[in-house]
Amino acid sequence: MASRKPRPTQSGRVTLSEIAERVGTSSITVSRVLNAPHLVSEELRTQIESVIAELGYMPNRAARALARARSESVAVLIPSLSNTVFTQLLEGVRDVLHAAGYRTLIGDTRYSPEEEESLLRAYLEHSPDGILITGFDQTNATRDLLQRSRVPVVHMMEMTDADMYSVGLEQFDAGLAITRHLLERGYRSIGFLGAQLDPRVMERLAGYRAALHEAGLNYPVGEILDPTPSSIGLGATLLGRLLEQAPHTDALFCCNDDLALGVLFECQRRGIPVPGKLAVAGFNDLAAAAWVHPTLTTVATPRYEIGHTAASMLLQLMNGETPVPAKKDVGFSLIVREST
Repeated sequence: MASRKPRPTQSGRVTLSEIAERVGTSSITVSRVLNAPHLVSEELRTQIESVIAELGYMPNRAARALARARSESVAVLIPSLSNTVFTQLLEGVRDVLHAAGYRTLIGDTRYSPEEEESLLRAYLEHSPDGILITGFDQTNATRDLLQRSRVPVVHMMEMTDADMYSVGLEQFDAGLAITRHLLERGYRSIGFLGAQLDPRVMERLAGYRAALHEAGLNYPVGEILDPTPSSIGLGATLLGRLLEQAPHTDALFCCNDDLALGVLFECQRRGIPVPGKLAVAGFNDLAAAAWVHPTLTTVATPRYEIGHTAASMLLQLMNGETPVPAKKDVGFSLIVREST
C-alpha cells in the first residue's frame, strides 16, 4: 500500500508526528533519533533518517528552546570580522561552544560602543544563554542591559580589577615589555605608531610611555596617533609623517603588525636599513611577521587560547557552575627577530 503524504501543518513545517506516521512509529522515537540516536536500533534509525531527508524536516529550535528554557545560542560581540586577531579568537570560541551544542550569534561592533549596544539589544531578543563580549569599553546603557538581562557574561582580550569574569592579557604590560626591549638594545629615540585607538591600543601606548619614563626619557614628538582603521598602507603613510615630524627616531613600536609591516615595506622603498637606521617592532605576531625581510620583532598574543578559555568559562557559568579563577590572564610572549 502506498504511503500517505504527510498533511501540511498550518505553518507549512513538517512535524515529528508526520514523520512518525510515515514510518509507522511514535513521535518519541523520532525525537530520540534526533537527540539520542544511540537509543534507537540501526534499522529503525535508518528508516527515520531517510524520511527526515525526504521530507526536508527542519528542527523547530524556538519550540525546543521553549521546552528546555534554553535558546542553545550564545551572543559573541567582537570589534572586527576582517581582523585576523578576532577570527582566530572566534575559532577558539566555536571549538568549545559548537561541541557543546550551541550556536554562535556573531556581531561585528566595528570598534563602536554604540554599535555594540545596538547589537546587544537585538541579540537579547533571541534570549541567548550566554554572552561573550570584547573588552570593557561599553556604554552605560550596555552595562545596564548586561546587568538586567541576568545572562552569564565573559569579557575577552583585556583584564580588569572589576568584579567581572574575564579572559585576556595585560595590554599595558605587553607595551611596557616591548619598549623595554628596545631600550635594552640601546635605542633612545623610540617612537610609537597607533591606529584605531581602541582601549587595547591605548593601554599599549601607556605601557610604552611608562617604559620611557622609568628610563628617564620622553619622546612625545615620536608619537603618531591616527583614529582610522589599521592597515599595511596606513603603516607606510604614518612612517612618512613620522620621518617629517621626528627624523631622529631610531626605533619604532607599532601598535600592531599591520602597521609594522607597512613600515618595513616603506623603509625598503625609501632605502632605509632596518634595523641599521630604524628598528621596528610590532604587536600580535601575525603569520607574516616571521616571513618578511627582515623578520619582525613583535609580541605574540594567544588569541585562540583566549577564545577557547573564555568560551569554556562561559560554558561553566551557563551550567550553573562557578569558574575558578574568575579572571584568567593568558599572558603574552616577546618574540625577538631581526628587525630590532
